[in-house]
Amino acid sequence: MIAITGPRQSGKTTLARATFPDKPYLSLEDPDTRLLAEGDPRGLLSRFPDGVILDEAQRAPELFSYLQTHVDADARPGKYVLTGSQQFGLLSGITQSLAGRVGLVQLLPFSLGELQAENRLPEDLVEVMFRGLYPPLYDRDILPGDWCAGYVNTYVERDVRQLIAVRDLSAFQRFLRMCAARTGQLLNLSSLAADCGISHNTAAAWLSVLEASYIVFVLRPHFRNYNKRLVKTPKLYFYDTGLAAWLLGIREPDPLAFHAQRGPLFENLAMTEFLKARFNRGLSPDIYFWRDSKGLEIDLVLEKGEELQPVEIKSGQTIGADFFDALKKWGELADRGDKPAWLIYGGEREMQNGNIAVIPWRGLPKLAETM
Repeated sequence: MIAITGPRQSGKTTLARATFPDKPYLSLEDPDTRLLAEGDPRGLLSRFPDGVILDEAQRAPELFSYLQTHVDADARPGKYVLTGSQQFGLLSGITQSLAGRVGLVQLLPFSLGELQAENRLPEDLVEVMFRGLYPPLYDRDILPGDWCAGYVNTYVERDVRQLIAVRDLSAFQRFLRMCAARTGQLLNLSSLAADCGISHNTAAAWLSVLEASYIVFVLRPHFRNYNKRLVKTPKLYFYDTGLAAWLLGIREPDPLAFHAQRGPLFENLAMTEFLKARFNRGLSPDIYFWRDSKGLEIDLVLEKGEELQPVEIKSGQTIGADFFDALKKWGELADRGDKPAWLIYGGEREMQNGNIAVIPWRGLPKLAETM
């Protein structure tokens, strides 16, 4: 059995139907289909002896126990294909009833590399960050602002109401916008809750909903201590910069070039490129940041076996001497010697500064594939 999870509109259904064109397809978003799945799950599955694609499978949790029986009786790989845009429902059903029987695929929006391969990647970095990387923005004629507005409204009305009982949806949307304003920052839930006029516990619950539906993710600090007190607070990022930009009130690409959030959004773009490269290969994320109590920070630390790969991310197109300071200081603390470090920036030229490879933003896909 295969389960494909990821945010709404990331291409899960398209991937499932293109990969398994001969399999019947059922959407459990359809009320009649869902009613049949809830009322007669055994009868529903018996109609598809060679398997079926079950879209938004978390909408009918009663099915999971019956799927277990069918999979145990006929263990053909890929007989059933499940998709779902909510981690809570889909993964909890898998954990409870289908543990050890499911291959999990996490599908995020397009990577830069996928668009490069099809010659669909915009030439301008600001346009990339503003538009974001959701597939509908590249296969149809629609303005990013119009699409994002519809996406957020649909997401709040569907996923949020299904996952938690939010009485004040406007408060939740305000919380979502305040999260966007904290992109790339250390996550202070108490401050976030106070700014939104909600309790700490409510903020924690709402953040879990955003994580479960692939809107945001938290980047954990790396645990390795080089004789310094480490910051243990995670940082907050969005899975898509276009959605974050829209939530910040950015309605045209030009203002983003000079916006205060340009740097955090570029950092966000780089983070997700490494995430996508790992998810697309079926690997665990294993990406972190490193920061000590004195403010020394490495934007991204990648694990490759026992080795750590430090990465600094700068949105500027002109390389400043201070771009290299954190990498050099951390290299001394970690006693790395001449081991390579990476600096990703918003310019166009690739170069070398000692052991630090300077990589332009277009080189992100190739770099991410090496880890």
